Amino acid sequence: MILPKQYLFSDFLKHRVKCDRGLDHGPGLSPWMHPPAHRLLGWISRPSTLTLERAVWKLNQLKGISNDFLYVKGKASTTYQRTLDRLPTLLYSDALNLNGDKIGSLVDFIFDPDTGRIIKYMISRSDPRIPGTSRWLLPIERITDQQPGMVSLGITSLDDLPIARSSLRQDFLRRSRNWRDQIQEISEQASGRLEGWLEESPWEGRASNVSRSSYQVDPLENWSDEFIDSDSTNPLESRDQIKDSNSEFGHFNHDEDPWI
Repeated sequence: MILPKQYLFSDFLKHRVKCDRGLDHGPGLSPWMHPPAHRLLGWISRPSTLTLERAVWKLNQLKGISNDFLYVKGKASTTYQRTLDRLPTLLYSDALNLNGDKIGSLVDFIFDPDTGRIIKYMISRSDPRIPGTSRWLLPIERITDQQPGMVSLGITSLDDLPIARSSLRQDFLRRSRNWRDQIQEISEQASGRLEGWLEESPWEGRASNVSRSSYQVDPLENWSDEFIDSDSTNPLESRDQIKDSNSEFGHFNHDEDPWI
């Protein structure tokens, strides 16, 4: 079998160990690592729940990975849990920021099963055993110092790291932050357009042109005399002509007109 280039150690421990003789050596328990070099040397499995013995496997014994089993070649070293508790490890160490404040714990890591090189660690803010907790990716170069049970990081908060898996609460906070930023951006754009709209109103130029053109021309000063001299439009002449025609034909008598 060809081993994958990267593997999550928590998924690695979910597999049971099966040797080349076909024996089941139980599920994985914990890593066997060399913290200064950030390298996984092997892992520990529990062959039986009835004994206190633990099986220690070297990483170069790993020959293949299936959906359920880790296939190994050779025999394991037998030890006890009290001996394993003294092995140095960075897993479950407290993560401190630049100010020395605890911001989380190292709860997992991604490694190369072929060489054992740890590629990235994972940080959890809360208890990693709680389902759906968020995980942040921690590159090796962000670790500035390490001691038993503690690592110092060159960051101020977990927001400086890329998130690998977010919880429902983290998704809601991130979406709320994005919505708030979008609403603020839209408000700023609307305010800028409103200020420009008030400073330069489009109807001011047209209103001023209409008012100037309305008062520049006086209709009384430009009154044409042709309309006054015209026979058809002189109101006095028209009234006399109508009066003479009425008296001539006798159609209308003002003394007997019932409408007057």
